[in-house]
Amino acid sequence: MNIRELKNWYQDYKKPLIISGPCSVETEQQFRDSVLPILNKVDFVRGGIWKPRTRPGNFEGNGEKALKWVKALKEETPFKFAMEVATPEHVELAHQYQVDLVWIGARTTVNPFNVAELAEALQGSELPVLVKNPIHAELSLWKGSLERFSKAGVTKLGAIHRGFHTYQQSKYRNIPMWQIPLDLKSEFPELPLVCDPSHIAGARDLVPEIAQKAMDLNYDGLMIEAHCEPSKAWSDAAQQVPSNDLSALLDNIILRDSAFTKDNIINQLEVIREQIDAADREILEAVNLRMNLVEKIGEFKKENNVAIFQLSRWKEIFNSRQEWAEQLNLDKDFVVDILRLLHQQSVKTQTEVFNKNEQNINLPND
Repeated sequence: MNIRELKNWYQDYKKPLIISGPCSVETEQQFRDSVLPILNKVDFVRGGIWKPRTRPGNFEGNGEKALKWVKALKEETPFKFAMEVATPEHVELAHQYQVDLVWIGARTTVNPFNVAELAEALQGSELPVLVKNPIHAELSLWKGSLERFSKAGVTKLGAIHRGFHTYQQSKYRNIPMWQIPLDLKSEFPELPLVCDPSHIAGARDLVPEIAQKAMDLNYDGLMIEAHCEPSKAWSDAAQQVPSNDLSALLDNIILRDSAFTKDNIINQLEVIREQIDAADREILEAVNLRMNLVEKIGEFKKENNVAIFQLSRWKEIFNSRQEWAEQLNLDKDFVVDILRLLHQQSVKTQTEVFNKNEQNINLPND
């Protein structure tokens, strides 16, 4: 069994799949007041049953008591419920209380031991299992977690993109790094990809723009935290949207076609794509020229006994190229990423030149 042999369970739902509800099930009344206004807009109601916090002393969830409240409301007003599981005991309770979908949190995804235990607990389960990306930007960990569940016989799998923690300043709580989930989707196109704008944003006013960005990138669904009184929420108050506002938020999202169908649009697209192909060719030729020059300067440094890394030169490049980028109206963060990659490759190339020269010196004569 592998990730490419999944059941298309999410295709039973209209795209985008919507999962919404409060960060935490705080009280029976709060859950009711948070959920009832959104039932006609969601496919699954979410709610935190256990909320392990970064530091102790904060509200950490009501546990099984909260599941009893969920069950009572489901009996009164039927809906599908989704929750996070972090231990085999959580999985057991999910089955006991007829939970309809579970997800694996970002802090669990980073630990293969925990993932292995959960995969064993969910072995052969018919529950849909969504796996959040790990806290830090490690695609291999994300893929590894999904593969563990797949090998355990979980055929209803999906991924949740909730952003990545870094130490760089950003308006987001967790930087999206959109290319990482897109790389995952490219490798496993049948794997449903859900965006969690709430955890990426960290602030409710940013949720709509992130949700729209996800739809523009053809994500399969959204997980949005909604609370009856967000300012009074016991956890993640800043990022939850008011339940009464969720309907308008979703209605304002523009859904894009996943493919081009009109002939005139396709013809125009092909012209632009040909121009992009030509531009990409020029970029690669320029990179090739740069690497040839880097190799030449590496040989010059070796001959003159000069160190590979020159801090003053790197600072000069780093600063001047950002100025050039600003003049060209290019995004500075994007240019910085390119510069760092070029610098890493330059150091690698010059190191190979140094090592190659050393090896040639030590080669015996024929």
